[in-house]
Amino acid sequence: MSNQGDSKKVIAKSAAAVGIAVMCSRVLGLVREQVFAGLFGAGTAYDSFVVAFRIPNLLRDLFGEGALSAAFVTVFSAYDTNRTKEETWKLASNVLTFILILLSILTLIGMFFAESLVQLLAPDFGLVAGKVALTEKLTIIMLPFLVFISLSAVVMGMLNTKGKFFIPALASSFFNLGSLIGGTSLAFILPKYGQPAIVGMAIGTLIGGVLQLGMQIPTLLKTGFRYSPTLNLKDPGLRRVLTLMIPATVGLSATQINIFINTNFASSCAEGSVSWLNYAFRLVQLPIGIFGVALSIAMLPVLAKQAAKKEINLMKETMVSSLTMVFALTLPATAGLIILSEPIIRLIFEHGAFTASSTSATAQALALYAIGLFAYSANKILVPAFYALGKTRYPVIASFLAIGLNIAIVSYTIEHFQHRAIAFSTSCTMLVNFIFLMTVLYINMGGYSISYLAKGLLKIIISTGALIATLLVTLSFFRHWTEGTIPQQLCALALLILSAVFVYVTILHYFKLSELNVLTDKIKGRFARR
Repeated sequence: MSNQGDSKKVIAKSAAAVGIAVMCSRVLGLVREQVFAGLFGAGTAYDSFVVAFRIPNLLRDLFGEGALSAAFVTVFSAYDTNRTKEETWKLASNVLTFILILLSILTLIGMFFAESLVQLLAPDFGLVAGKVALTEKLTIIMLPFLVFISLSAVVMGMLNTKGKFFIPALASSFFNLGSLIGGTSLAFILPKYGQPAIVGMAIGTLIGGVLQLGMQIPTLLKTGFRYSPTLNLKDPGLRRVLTLMIPATVGLSATQINIFINTNFASSCAEGSVSWLNYAFRLVQLPIGIFGVALSIAMLPVLAKQAAKKEINLMKETMVSSLTMVFALTLPATAGLIILSEPIIRLIFEHGAFTASSTSATAQALALYAIGLFAYSANKILVPAFYALGKTRYPVIASFLAIGLNIAIVSYTIEHFQHRAIAFSTSCTMLVNFIFLMTVLYINMGGYSISYLAKGLLKIIISTGALIATLLVTLSFFRHWTEGTIPQQLCALALLILSAVFVYVTILHYFKLSELNVLTDKIKGRFARR
């Protein structure tokens, strides 16, 4: 069997495991959002929570799960391939100590300047009495989440490199469980002691962060790792991680600037706009996590090992095959989310304090976010390829180009389209990023198989067209169910989605898309073993 065939199967197997775990996490995340929608709707309390949580999230993407994780996996994989076990574990301990100290300091600084951060991120919150003070309190509570989630990202990188994918991916489910159970319980208890219910959800977020890190530790210990609390700033491995992190952090900072700009714009729109956008983006993160993130996590260690062995041709084939998998999974999801945006939002969120008008506003944002879904997921595949090649400056350039485009689009459209302008701009910037990264990667890798990618994409587009036709026809029969009782809505959506997926998979299987066959073979194999 060819090395590339082996790589496809490794990535498909790992991605399937990660995808299942991520699906569990995202479903729990949706339940968590349902609780928020039912308890707080789309108003002051949830707007404050979203902005407060966004502050540690900005830092998490910069120093935790984004730049740090990708840089660490690249260096750790090289050590695991070319160095002794003792040197590899020593590097891991040194990186963990460094991150713990650095992020603890950043957390304390963030707490001290919490009010200023809130006013910078959402200046128009000052127009609503008490909104800035509430957001500041929530920010102080949730900032330590940054430390736990970043350490969790390093541990996840270690486990992924050692071939352990399911448990690290499942860890985020424990975050959602902790924040859901702990947060909801405290949300009912704290008002009795004079604290807003939303404070309980903030404390629940912190509990979730602790659980996400803690549940990975037993699996890590089974790999043979034992933490040694040492700090050596001259360690070449640590320096290599930081060297890779710096351009990545600069690039991700551009993404965070876009988020800052969008939050700023959203806070100036109608009351509830921040909430509508957050609910919609949370929902579109479901397919991104299951497909884009899962494949990215599975692909990065494979690419890093191929890069360490200088197997450039295999790297090209791995990247093209992974992109084909992403397109096969995200293009039908894009079509489905656009067509079914309102029935989905109605079923999931329209309960309690979440009104029909909020459903309409959130569905509009979801449909516009979905336009960029395939590009967002594909970028999750492209960026690790640049890391493996050591060409980290190009994602940086792409990110800063996106800032200018985002500002231009939002500034021009915000007055007329309000919060919808932000969702539309996000998709446009993702599409431009995708085109830029694909072009630059082609040049830097000395070309890759465009014909293979194009043939696969043509099969996927034709199959997606059949899926769209199936959805539109079945929706015309079951539209009244999508507006009925909850059981009727659930049955309608199940029928719509299952029939469309059946048509899509059947046609794509007829076209013999090899990436689909690899995935289905893995599924068949699991059922056969049972």
